[in-house]
Order: sequence, then structure tokens, then C-alpha cells
Amino acid sequence: MEHKIDLEAIGSPQADAMAHAISTCVHCGFCLPACPTYQVLGEEMDSPRGRIVLMRGVLEQNLPLEEATPYLDRCLGCLGCETACPSGVAYGELLSSFRAHTQDKRKRPIADQMAHMMASQTLPFPNRFRWAALLGRLAKPIAGIFPTPIRAMLGLVPSRLPDSARLPVFTPAKGVRRGQVGLLAGCVQQVLAPDINLATVRVLSENGFDVHVPVGQGCCGALSMHTGDAKMARRLAAVNLDLFPPNLDAIITNAAGCGSGVKEYALLFRGDPLEAKAAHLANRVQDVSQFLDSIEMISLKPLEKTLRVAYHDACHLAHAQGITSAPRRLLRQIPGLELCEIPDGEICCGSAGTYNIEQPQIANTLGTSKAKHIASLGVDVVAMGNIGCMVQIRNHLAKLKPDKVAIPVLHTVQLLDRAYRNE
Repeated sequence: MEHKIDLEAIGSPQADAMAHAISTCVHCGFCLPACPTYQVLGEEMDSPRGRIVLMRGVLEQNLPLEEATPYLDRCLGCLGCETACPSGVAYGELLSSFRAHTQDKRKRPIADQMAHMMASQTLPFPNRFRWAALLGRLAKPIAGIFPTPIRAMLGLVPSRLPDSARLPVFTPAKGVRRGQVGLLAGCVQQVLAPDINLATVRVLSENGFDVHVPVGQGCCGALSMHTGDAKMARRLAAVNLDLFPPNLDAIITNAAGCGSGVKEYALLFRGDPLEAKAAHLANRVQDVSQFLDSIEMISLKPLEKTLRVAYHDACHLAHAQGITSAPRRLLRQIPGLELCEIPDGEICCGSAGTYNIEQPQIANTLGTSKAKHIASLGVDVVAMGNIGCMVQIRNHLAKLKPDKVAIPVLHTVQLLDRAYRNE
């Protein structure tokens, strides 16, 4: 069926991307079993094909935005539907473009506005976020007096923060030099798990790569993109466009959400004077597991003890970037490590950027289910490649058995680093 969307009337640089995605959907229903919210809620309008109908209605001016908004807000943006779709519908491009297009047209309840403002003004800025997290710890005992979104935000604040760690601007390769890479340091991860970046630098250096961490880099803008705040996303992303030397073999990311966000830069900057620069940067970015899998890694040492490890597929690594085999191949190179598959592993854990703040009930259902599946395996560790997933899964594993030590949650590269250090 030909779409009737008036591209000029939409007035968005992403209008053609939205129209193309909508016209590609044949409403076959293959996306339904892959959609977490459809599995939880069982409503057609809470499925990808249902949401496509809603977005089409709004863009064709046949449906008021406020009628579609509740269903669209409940979308995780996990892109499990893209993996399942036989027609190749670019649902992610449609969703992010639609959210950006309608951002200034929608109305939010006061509590949601407060939570959105707090998240957007703290999470992308490590120093602000650290202070906000410290203040959040003080507010946790009185969390019950706050609106639901604020309570959800406080519930994610860890009981303690790791010491901050300064990343070296340059780390030379060990042994024979094989090349040089840059590291996108991220924002939230620097506060909640700074060891991930340090482990990434050590593993890359161990494998013969000089590692550059440019001074002045900031948030990649992925969190803002996820919520439809394209203006903020472009402002944040623009800072990084000229920072990485042109002679690098790759720019490495170690957070799935950041990696997939950067890879959408061409769409984010569509029609902007910076579009070419943004697309060039996006083409140079590789997830750390993808990069390490593409080289012949230096042999890993056995861990101190044999480990049963469950690997969790972060949605923005598996579905958005199509990277599933690489991290598994890397983990299997560690002597004495037994890799286990999580039941229903392709279903989102409920983190999804700031989703567990904005939609805490659904996020809690998904997080609890994921934690139960992991616990059923009797593993020693669960590994993954995204800080958001790590926070969500760690919290829900702790809730399963609050009187016992929870299963440790580590980044894939942290396990590789421990193997090199024989820990």
C-alpha cells in the first residue's frame, strides 16, 4: 500500500526515513513474539506493527498525538522487532525520528517533566551525575514521598559509588605495535563502573594497540536520542566530531547504547552542515567485542578458578548492531570458562536507556524475569556489553535473594582483562 504521508507537511529532515519505514511494514505479525511490551501487556497497540499504525496516523494527521503517545512511550526501543522482521522495516529509525519530530508538540505530566529534566541534565555529564547520585543516596530513605518516576530514579542509585578513575590520555601498545585506536569514554559508565574503561584500555594495549582517549570528549548523545531530544543529542554529539585523530584504525565503544547511538549520527544530523562529519565518525566506530574478534588476540591465561558464565545480549548490541557471536567467541577463548545461554535471552531486560525511570512497572517485570532466568542457570558470573543492562540486571538479581550474595555482573572486557592478569 502506498503511503499518503505528505513529506513537506511534516517538515522534518527525517521525514523520508519515517515514510519509508512505514511503507515497508506489511503487518505480518512476526514482530509480536519478539516485542517485550506485547509479551507483557498483550495489546496490539503495544506491539511494533500497532505502533507503526499509530505513528502513521499521527503523521497523516488522522490521529491526535495525545492518543498515540501512551503506547509509543511504552516502547523500549529494543529493536527486537527488527531482528525478527522479514521485510526489513527500519523500526529504530522510524521511532527515533518520530520521537524527535513530536518532542516539542507533546505534553508531559509534571512528575514526568521533572524526571526527564533531571535525567537529561545529569546523566550525560559525569561530574553532575556523580553529585546527583550522592544526593540520591541521601534521599533514598524518603523515596516514598516522591512521584513514581523520581522514586524509580532513586531506586537505581547504588548503595556506594566506586572511586573515580582518571583515564590516561595515551596508553602505549605492549609488545609488537599493531596499530592505534581511540576510546569513546562515555558518561554514566565513568561514574558507575570506571573499571570498564580501564579494562578496555588494558586489553587493547595487551593486544598491541596504542590507545588514545581524547581530552574534552563528552556524552555521545545516545540517551537524548532515545527520548526524542534531538536538539540536545546533536549539541552533545557535535563536541566529539573533531576530537579523534584521522589516522586511528578504529574508534572503540564499550557501551552498546553508545555504539548504536553513534551509528545513527547520519540520521540524527540529516540536513545539518555537520552531517558529513557525523557520518564519517559513525563509520569509524566499532564495539570493543567486534574489534577484538576481528584481530588475532594474544592468548588469554586461565582464570584463577573455572567459571560458569551466562552471557546477556544487550539489545543495542544484538539487535541494533547485529553483534551476537563476537562476544561469545571472545569469552570462549578464556581457558576454563564455561559459557551458558540465558533462556529467552533475546528479550530486553527493561533498562533501555532511561526506560526503567519512565516506565518502571514494565521495566520491573522484564528485569525480574531476566534475573530469574539467569539465576536458574546456577552460574558464577553474568557478562554483558552495556552499562544500562548491568545496572538493571544487578539490581534485580539482588532483589531475588536479598539475604544472599548476588551473582556478580561484569562487562565482557572485564573478564578478558582478568584472564590476561590471571585473576
